[in-house]
Amino acid sequence: MEPKRLFRSRRDRVIGGVCGGLGNYFNLDPVIIRVAAVALFFAGFMGLLGYIIAWIIVPAEPGS
Repeated sequence: MEPKRLFRSRRDRVIGGVCGGLGNYFNLDPVIIRVAAVALFFAGFMGLLGYIIAWIIVPAEPGS
C-alpha cells in the first residue's frame, strides 16, 4: 500500500488549494480547516503566515 501524501488540491481550492489538500489528507471537510485558518489569522496572523508557507512548501496535486 502506498503511503498517504499531502498535496494542494486542484479540485477543492479557493485560493491555493492548501485547505482542500489538508481536508483530503485528514479526511475532514475543508470548510472546517478554512474556518480554523481564518480564526488563526484573527488571533495573530499565524493563519496567514502558515497558509503562505504551506502554499510554497506543499506540492500541487499531480494530474491535470
